[in-house]
Amino acid sequence: MPGRCIQAGRASAFSASAGPQAMPVRFSDDDPGSDHDPGKAQRFRDAALPYLDDAYTLARYLLRDANDAEDAVQECYLRALKHFDSYRGPAIKPWLFAILRNVCRAEFARRASSPAATDDLPDDAEQTPLWRETQETPEAQLLRRRDATTIRRLVIGLDEPFRETFVLREIHNLSYREIADIVEAPVGTVMSRLARARALLRAAWLAEEEPSK
Repeated sequence: MPGRCIQAGRASAFSASAGPQAMPVRFSDDDPGSDHDPGKAQRFRDAALPYLDDAYTLARYLLRDANDAEDAVQECYLRALKHFDSYRGPAIKPWLFAILRNVCRAEFARRASSPAATDDLPDDAEQTPLWRETQETPEAQLLRRRDATTIRRLVIGLDEPFRETFVLREIHNLSYREIADIVEAPVGTVMSRLARARALLRAAWLAEEEPSK
């Protein structure tokens, strides 16, 4: 969840991955993207397939539908193979995510969805984050006791720009610069969206806890 207090194993709590065997992406040296280069498809498989689970997890959060996510990842990998010659490394994961984001946004447009609201939060909404960066808190301890389904539901409930930024940072552990390159926004905007995502999650978390008090 928000903050940097959760490191090893945190992504598993959020993972919506079906796994490569459950959602195969098939390439051959005869694919159009291979451009008659008999080794291109194999090089691409070696470089990109290790991130198939990560791509599917991101697509699930962006599209909120398992079937659409599978289709988006398939399209992403086909596009990535076609343009693999333009990849200059070394970090292929952000490059793949940038392609996947474009695919998902095309799907948003197809659905004719309205733009996500980005209204400002109350002035004090971001002043007290739910998860601290430097020390353990009761909320962080509670987080680990929360079931993964509830955690995913709260994240999925975020509006698109906040959900996207949160998933890229907290689940996939990308740097602010990598996220900025993927979403084509300034680093300051990425940091602001992440802060708002944390504040929104705090509000959602407290709202869930309120009935039990």
